[in-house]
Amino acid sequence: MEVTILTDGSRAAAAPAAGAGLEIQPEPEAPDSRVLLARILASLEDDKAEEVVQIELAGKTDVADYMVVASGRSNRQVSSISEKLAERLKAEFGLVCRMEGLPQADWVLIDCGDVIVHVFRPEVRAFYQLEKLWAGPPVAAPR
Repeated sequence: MEVTILTDGSRAAAAPAAGAGLEIQPEPEAPDSRVLLARILASLEDDKAEEVVQIELAGKTDVADYMVVASGRSNRQVSSISEKLAERLKAEFGLVCRMEGLPQADWVLIDCGDVIVHVFRPEVRAFYQLEKLWAGPPVAAPR
């Protein structure tokens, strides 16, 4: 038995009915954070990202292991760098990254799990100064 799914009223796609011989595929195993970081840095270099900075977050937060901050010269380049990075990580690792900041592309945040990537236009990066916020030594909480 097939189920027809109508997408936009003009095309139909056939999909097997629930339980009709489907196998559940396990989630692909996430790459080691250092392997992921290396691939992210290579992708940023391939796309001519500027002023790439990596920040180790160990001991500062449990959100991720690394943060990468980079710049693109224009909104178009910021958007392109971000979209290509997400496509490459999905193709190579099966990793679906979550992105915020498109289509404006002044500042795009790409959550890749153990590595968080921020791609900025230079003016926006200078305003927020994330490197100063995260690169310094951990600050003890007041008592």
